[in-house]
Amino acid sequence: MANRDFSIVILAAGKSTRFKSEHSKLVHMLAGRPLGDYVVSAALAAAPEALLMVVGHNAAEVRATLARPGLEFVEQKDQRGTGHALMIARPQLEKCRGSAVVAVVGDVPLLRTETLLDLVAIHQKTRAAASILTMKPPSPHGYGRILRSGGRNVRAVIEEKLCTPAQRKIAEVSSGILCFSRSDLLKHLDELSDKNAQKEYLLTELVTIFNRHRKKVVTFPVADAHEVLGVNDRVELAQAERILRLQKAEALMRNGVTIVDPNTACIDAGVEVGNDTVIDPGVSLLGNTRVGRGCTIRVHSTIEDSILGDRVQVRPNTYVTGCEVGPDVILGPFARLRDGAVIDPGARIGNFVEVKKSHVGQGTKAWHLTYLGDAKLGKQVNVGAGTVTCNYDGEKKNPTNIEDGVFVGSGSMLVAPVRIGKGAYVAAGSTITEDVPPESLAVGRARQVNKQDWVRKHKERKAESATEHGSDANGNGQAQ
Repeated sequence: MANRDFSIVILAAGKSTRFKSEHSKLVHMLAGRPLGDYVVSAALAAAPEALLMVVGHNAAEVRATLARPGLEFVEQKDQRGTGHALMIARPQLEKCRGSAVVAVVGDVPLLRTETLLDLVAIHQKTRAAASILTMKPPSPHGYGRILRSGGRNVRAVIEEKLCTPAQRKIAEVSSGILCFSRSDLLKHLDELSDKNAQKEYLLTELVTIFNRHRKKVVTFPVADAHEVLGVNDRVELAQAERILRLQKAEALMRNGVTIVDPNTACIDAGVEVGNDTVIDPGVSLLGNTRVGRGCTIRVHSTIEDSILGDRVQVRPNTYVTGCEVGPDVILGPFARLRDGAVIDPGARIGNFVEVKKSHVGQGTKAWHLTYLGDAKLGKQVNVGAGTVTCNYDGEKKNPTNIEDGVFVGSGSMLVAPVRIGKGAYVAAGSTITEDVPPESLAVGRARQVNKQDWVRKHKERKAESATEHGSDANGNGQAQ
C-alpha cells in the first residue's frame, strides 16, 4: 500500500554530456539492467503517493526503456536546470496531498529504498523545510559543498566552481538528493533565479532561499558514500558495475553458492542460483537466468536468459541463450544452445555441438561436432559425430523428426523435412532425403569401388612422364 505522506521526483532530463553518447545515460546497461531502472525500482519500493520522472534529452527513448506501472513521466523540453525540472513538475505536485517531496537524481544506482525512507523520516521528525542527503566521498571533486550555520542547520550548498580555496577543503557534500516540505517548496519555488554561473535554475539555491525566510534546512549523512555516488561517465559506470556484481556474488555465496572467483564472475542482478552450485572463474550468468541446485558451471561459460535444472554440468566455454535445460544434463565443452532449445533430463550435448530451436529428448546423446536445427529428437537417441540436420532449403526452415531409440551414424546429413522412425538405424556417411520407417536401416551413400593396384600404376605413370620430360630438357632426345 502506498505511503501517502510523500512523493518522489526523479530528475532525468540531462544530456549526459560526459557519457559522450547519442543516448541518455539512463538507458545504458548496468549489471543487466538499464542504469535508470535502479533508481526507479528503489523509489517504487518506497511506495510514495506519486512517482514522477522528469525527462528531456532523448525523452522518448527513456520513456520506452523505463516505463512501468506507478511511474508518471513529465517532459522538460528545455533543460534549464534541476530547479526548473521541479517547476515543470509543479502541476502534478500541487495535486498531491503528502507533506513531503523527495527530489532524486536518476544516476545513483546503488541507492537503497531504506535510505529514502530514512531521509523522509528524519525530515518529518525535524520539521525542516528541506533535508539534504549528504556524504563524505573519497574525493569531493565535482560536488556541491555543505556550508553550515551551526549544528545540523545548513546555510548554503556551494557549487564547486564557485567555492573559495577554503570551501573546497570541506569534506561533506550534497548527494543531489533532497527532501522538501511540499508546502514550502511550492511557496518558494518561483523565487529561483538563473542569474548564476551556470545560467540555470538550481535546486540547491532553495537552501539559500529557505535561510532567507528563516526556515530550517538540515542534513542526513548517508553511512556509505558509495550508495549515492553518481554515474557521470563510462569509468564511473564500470565502477558501479563492479560494486553491483560483487554485491550479487556475495549474496549468492551467503545463500550456499560457491563462486570460485567473485572478481571474474559476471552475474546479473536478476539471476537466481540454487545452493551447492559451483561457478568457476570467467562465468557469465546474464538476464533472467535461473540455475538449479548442485550444478557445476565451468570456466568461460555464458548462460543468458535460460533455465538450468538441478545437477546440470556445464563444461568449459559453453554458450546457452534463451533455452531450457532439464536436470542431470551435461553440456559442452564448446557447446552452443540457442533460440529456445529444450534439453530434457539426462541428455548429453557434447563438444562443438550446436542446438538451435530444437527439442532433445530424455537420455539422448550428441557428443561431437553436430548441428541440430529445427529438430525434434525423442528419447535415447544416439547422434554420431559430424551429423547435420540440413534444415534450410534456401527459402525456408524445415523440421527433422528423430523418434525414440534411433541410432544415427557419424557423418550423416539429414535433409529436412524428414522423419527417422522409432528404433531405426542410419548408416554412417549417409545423406537421408526420405523418411526412414521404424526399425529400418537407411543407407544413403554411393557404393564403394576399390580399384586394385591403382596407386602403384599411378606412381609408375608419374615416373615415366618425369623421365620423358627430363630427356627433352637435356637435349638427348630426338623429335620424331
